[in-house]
Amino acid sequence: MELVTMELTESSTVKAVDHQTSAEVDGENVVLDLENGVYYGLNPVGTQVWNRIQEPVSIGQIVTDLTSEYDVDYERCFDDVVSLLEDLAENGLIVVED
Repeated sequence: MELVTMELTESSTVKAVDHQTSAEVDGENVVLDLENGVYYGLNPVGTQVWNRIQEPVSIGQIVTDLTSEYDVDYERCFDDVVSLLEDLAENGLIVVED
């Protein structure tokens, strides 16, 4: 698995990799990496992020979308989204462009 070596910023663009499939059940998402057979579970907010990254999107746009839907501070939301995206990248489920 490739580790994230770049710092994720608001302008970083992320997208789910093509070698995965996912299913939503009761507002949560399960992602299967088709290359290594690893399952990855996402809570409802993680599922919101996952749905947004099916096409390339900036981290800033994801955070803006989420802060308009949820009562959360921008900086807190940004930190949480970056943490999730770093985890997804470490598991080979997204690609990141700076």
